[in-house]
Amino acid sequence: MPTAEDDARRMLGGFIRAQRQMANLSLRQLSALAKVSNPYLSQVERGLHEPSVRVLKSIGEALNVSAETLFEQAGLISPTEDLDDEATKRAIRADQRLTEDQRHALLGVYRSYVGETDTET
Repeated sequence: MPTAEDDARRMLGGFIRAQRQMANLSLRQLSALAKVSNPYLSQVERGLHEPSVRVLKSIGEALNVSAETLFEQAGLISPTEDLDDEATKRAIRADQRLTEDQRHALLGVYRSYVGETDTET
């Protein structure tokens, strides 16, 4: 019976395969660019092996995908956009140098820049 860890490895492998295919690279070409063996990369793409952080970085560089994106796909870190957005909003709300009106205005400007549509302050 597949475990959640198995599913995560398969999803990561599928993501890497899709990125490789969109880059029009063969498995052999990507393995050469990432400096990992062809059989190992094949196992990663099929979800049979969990790559190390070093290998994920190398694959990311070869595919022109950020290491953070691959770390998220591997479940090593939480999605950064959500964390960054919430951290920014908390910092604005917590800044005692700002008046309530300034906080509200600054949050509105921030939301307009990141394309957020909710009006919660």
